[in-house]
Amino acid sequence: MQPEVVISLAVFASIACGAWAILNVVAGKKTRTAERLEEIRDPDARKRRNDASPGAVNSMFEKAAPALSKALEPKTEMEQSDLKVRLANAGFSGPNATRNFLAIKLIGLIMGVMFGGVYGFANMGVSGNSWMAFVIGGGAGFYLPASVLALMKMSRQQKIFLQLPDALDLLVVCVEAGLGLDAGMRRVSEELATGAPEVCQELGNANMQLQMGRPRREVLRDLGIRTGVDDMRSLAAILIQADRFGSSIAQALRVQSDSMRTKRRQMAEEKAQGAAVKMIFPLVLFIFPGIFVILVGPAGIQLMDNIVNK
Repeated sequence: MQPEVVISLAVFASIACGAWAILNVVAGKKTRTAERLEEIRDPDARKRRNDASPGAVNSMFEKAAPALSKALEPKTEMEQSDLKVRLANAGFSGPNATRNFLAIKLIGLIMGVMFGGVYGFANMGVSGNSWMAFVIGGGAGFYLPASVLALMKMSRQQKIFLQLPDALDLLVVCVEAGLGLDAGMRRVSEELATGAPEVCQELGNANMQLQMGRPRREVLRDLGIRTGVDDMRSLAAILIQADRFGSSIAQALRVQSDSMRTKRRQMAEEKAQGAAVKMIFPLVLFIFPGIFVILVGPAGIQLMDNIVNK
């Protein structure tokens, strides 16, 4: 066996054993006393533990996440708030979302270093390029969760932007039929649960917070921040203003719905106007050469025959 392969296997085995030892240390089984104390502090702890018991990996990750996330924990409150907002915009607004995300980043870093080192030593031997594979693999594993989070955030915000006008129309109907804003939001979240799940989830969370006694202004403001969509923020501002000055909520919702539909129609018209410019490149590269061959090809063949015959 070549020395490079032996070194790569040794590096992989050592890193894997070290990671396994760390997981065993941080994921040690709790005593029954500690579990009962945790159940007193958090009544849902037993249910979560029972739900996570069928999956050993899930249970191990839940136990190891607090220790793994400490290394990457934000130092300032501004950084913590920014991370929570980004996770909430992507749909992860749970209490342990930040901890799990940081733990996944650290695990990605470790896995990237492992695979990068094995690939570098197996293909390039002991050289400077093989050590660069450590850095490239670790950087890719570290920044991959953030890239995936950004894509999920963009996708969710686009879905909310497209689903919001329909939800507002139904909310206007509910409010004009005599329902209050809280009951209307609950009704919308029930009726559009399959057609607009993202908007209904946010409205359901806001309605639950209202039922728990939070002020309506704070709930609406958090709704705009949690989604990260400009239209939702403007809707929250309009509802806060209507609630403060006592104006008609139905009229405010109707105006906001009309403006959102106008904005969406203008965006569609803008894309339609730009379609002609975008079609120039495939026409020049793929269609015009074929047309040129069909039109000029027969004449070129006849010209070549005439030259040959002469």
